[in-house]
Amino acid sequence: MDFKSGFIAVIGRPNVGKSTLINRISGEKISIISDKPQTTRNVIKAIVTGEDYQMIFLDTPGIMLNPKNKLGEYMIKVATDTLDEVDIVLFIVEATGGGPGKGDLEILRKLSKVSSPVFLIINKIDLISKEQIPLLVSEYNKHMDFACVIPISAINGEGVNDLIENIKAKLPVGPEYFPRDMITDQPEKVIIAEIIREKTLLLLKEEVPHGIGVEILSFKEREDKNIIDIQANIYCERESHKGIVIGKNGKMLKQIGSMAREDMERFLGVKVFLELWVKVKKDWRNNQHMLNILGYKT
Repeated sequence: MDFKSGFIAVIGRPNVGKSTLINRISGEKISIISDKPQTTRNVIKAIVTGEDYQMIFLDTPGIMLNPKNKLGEYMIKVATDTLDEVDIVLFIVEATGGGPGKGDLEILRKLSKVSSPVFLIINKIDLISKEQIPLLVSEYNKHMDFACVIPISAINGEGVNDLIENIKAKLPVGPEYFPRDMITDQPEKVIIAEIIREKTLLLLKEEVPHGIGVEILSFKEREDKNIIDIQANIYCERESHKGIVIGKNGKMLKQIGSMAREDMERFLGVKVFLELWVKVKKDWRNNQHMLNILGYKT
């Protein structure tokens, strides 16, 4: 039996469920999840290996129409650059959208130039009636000839096995790019920083999270104990935001730290001692030096 492998880009507008699908397929929490747009800022690789296949998923940032800063421009570049480097593209849309909107049409325009097979993945079908699905498929088919169309619910797993089988069918014969026990190529520090940022997205007010960046200052395993000491800076853009992140008597920062530490311990498999500081860097999303420090390098 031939071994099949390949790279699969997962693309779509913000908040359509790309990260949820990646985590569902991989069975691990590789990508952070939030109900706020623009959660993913970098391409995160999730590696799924079976007996006769290896799928390498690229979870890309959601494509927005009008980026407001250098970070937004970087995210669009990251998302679109992957399209020329993959074997399959999964274009994810929301079932609740009623058909392609402006953002979807812009992505479809980019996908029209892609030579790889493009799957249309209609996510969140648990939120609509089954009778609406054929109408949605018809609306999207007007704009592109897809390799296949698969309705799913990433949140409960409906249709995901069907998606995996269709991906396997389209994968080329290829090598085992990564060891079988490897689930991501991201350094531990990157995953740890993303876990912290996820908790700020979950707990903070709408206007704050987009201006949040996380820098891991120190990641050290104690020689005498099975404990990892982690120190990190949480950057925000305004003094008023700093107060919100810290909270009254430090309550919010403690909650962020406690929730992040629990996820870190599950991910790393050891106890974690986490220290967080909050710093203000005005307009850091337009500061190339800060973007480089935080890992957003073009």
